Amino acid sequence: MDRHVTPNFQIPAGSFGSLMMVSLLAWIVLYDRVGIPLASKIMGKPARLGVKQKMGIGLLSSCIAIGSLAVVESFRRAMAIKEGFSDDPQAVVSMSALWLLPRQIFDGLAEASNIIGQSEFYLSELPQSMSSLGAVLFGVGSSAANLISSLILNIMNNVTKRGGEESWLASNINKGHYDYYYWLICGLSFLNFLYYLHVSKAYGPCKGEKKKSLDEGDD
Repeated sequence: MDRHVTPNFQIPAGSFGSLMMVSLLAWIVLYDRVGIPLASKIMGKPARLGVKQKMGIGLLSSCIAIGSLAVVESFRRAMAIKEGFSDDPQAVVSMSALWLLPRQIFDGLAEASNIIGQSEFYLSELPQSMSSLGAVLFGVGSSAANLISSLILNIMNNVTKRGGEESWLASNINKGHYDYYYWLICGLSFLNFLYYLHVSKAYGPCKGEKKKSLDEGDD
């Protein structure tokens, strides 16, 4: 993809990963400095997202991010084939790399919501003597996600190249179908989001939410 922003300047390929961190910080600032004050002003009382709502937003944002990546990859692959680059995975197609920004923006929102939401959840639900366990659980969850991701990738690579067919995850991205793989991950992410909604409802209110309800009842 074309990484040029101006005729004389192009974004370094390695810098695209840092855009997610910029997005993460921007979402945190917007939530704290704009979202909270605006919502509080509209509602006429202090407003804040609950920890389960934050985690839910994070999961849904992650799903949207991978879905946007699937759409962009589908167009990129079609354009590469149209321009005759089927056998040249290193060729630069006439499509701006800035189309990857929506993925980075939603990934930033997902990370900001998930990290903060999970941290607040563990701090509110675990006893004070076990507060350090929250960081461990977050790390275990991230490690498990990476292992599952690698497992899915290996399974899909082996399944889709059967019968002499080109694997979805071929080394030549113009002959593979990374867009199909991204759609698969998007679908699994959405199922995970639906499962989270079910588990969240079954879990009931968090301790902080229970206390807030009692305080409102006393008023």
